[in-house]
Amino acid sequence: MILTITLNPTIDKSTAVGKIEPDSKLRCDPMKHEPGGGGINVSKALKKLGCASKALFPAGGYNGMMLKSLLQLEQIDTEVIAVEKETRENFVVLETSTNKQFRFNLPGDPTSIPLVDKVIDYIQNNRFEYIIGSGSLLPGLADDAYAQIAKVAIDTGAKFILDTSGPALQAAVDKGVYLLKPNIGELARLCGIQWLETDGVEAAARSLIGQGNVTLIAVSMGKDGAMLITKDRAYKVVAPEVEKKSTVGAGDSMVAGMVYMLSQGKSLEEVIRFGVACGTAATMNAGTELFDKEDAEQLFATLKVQ
Repeated sequence: MILTITLNPTIDKSTAVGKIEPDSKLRCDPMKHEPGGGGINVSKALKKLGCASKALFPAGGYNGMMLKSLLQLEQIDTEVIAVEKETRENFVVLETSTNKQFRFNLPGDPTSIPLVDKVIDYIQNNRFEYIIGSGSLLPGLADDAYAQIAKVAIDTGAKFILDTSGPALQAAVDKGVYLLKPNIGELARLCGIQWLETDGVEAAARSLIGQGNVTLIAVSMGKDGAMLITKDRAYKVVAPEVEKKSTVGAGDSMVAGMVYMLSQGKSLEEVIRFGVACGTAATMNAGTELFDKEDAEQLFATLKVQ
């Protein structure tokens, strides 16, 4: 069984308008509302692949009720931690005349609920093969929130997978992670390097793995694709050229694709190929939608490891 953890979930709102101009009344397309946040997006993507997961997240207020309702409609299995503050929302606007996307992310409100303790208690009382922590921290949580969760996940025998950034990423790496998914900039900061070129990714990732706290590192490299590194192998996949409509959820789709293949016992070569296929397929859809399974499978069939 797979558990996804979202510590700062959101309602993703998206619309489109011909041109964004200041001091003008902009006539927008009808608004779309979708459940969002890193781990929730991973659960939604796994659902598209026919893979069951449990989505664990806090929720409160009217947005929290909408979030639960939207996930029920998508038939996502959930475990909700009730909080007293309103769940945040994000807003995405596509300017159709330029195909530019404007993304407005709100921070969320701190909670007095012992959120991390409740997450840990849930993990200790249930068993999962893979536990995925994805997305930002709710304001007010300690930087080591994911690190605390990682330790408990490992103690229960689960493989902990992490996709986050900043101090939360560094703290968790120090505790131990099975699969880490940084971008090049995040990998550089983890290694204490100001800047990394693509040809330095393998060595930098292996230096982290050599410290003994990470087993696999999947580095997203934008137009250069992605690389999966182990202690003695590296698998690079160049992203295919597609018509990009949105980058929202691409990273979460990549994580879902990789975890799906891991859960099926596939080779690491297939893991990174399918991860890139799902992430790329997500960019082919507008707004906050994720990928279409058919697009991901077609891309997967064309991708090769270098």
